[in-house]
Amino acid sequence: METSVPEGFELFNGIVGFVETTGPLYVKYEGGQAYCGLRIQDKHCNIANICHGGMLMTFADMQLGIGSQVANKIGKFLPTVHMSCDFVSPAPNGAWLEGRTTVIKQTRKTIFATCILTADGENVFSGTGIMKIPGDNGQFKDIVLPSRG
Repeated sequence: METSVPEGFELFNGIVGFVETTGPLYVKYEGGQAYCGLRIQDKHCNIANICHGGMLMTFADMQLGIGSQVANKIGKFLPTVHMSCDFVSPAPNGAWLEGRTTVIKQTRKTIFATCILTADGENVFSGTGIMKIPGDNGQFKDIVLPSRG
């Protein structure tokens, strides 16, 4: 089974807790954007040997948050308050899963964004999310954004 990681992707430095369990998650910073990536493995798949829908939603949630942080230069964890999705096509075991985020609007307290996930270049998932921008009450620790890209 394919195990390579495309050029430009590196292990995501925020791998803790649940993300550690579902990963490994990779990220590429380019042109002021963040693109998440993951090689689909047996542990990500359902009985049909395709990526489980819950895994796709988890990956999309990460893409929406990381993509929005980088695109809008927000150095805070952005908790998701709403997410909706469409499963477009199966994502096969062994495929390279990659995401991209488009920020639709930022207000003082929220970010509205969409994401598309591809498996080996084919669209497999689309999602929308609303993320809360935390205040400065110390509830969430600040995040150091990458200086490149």
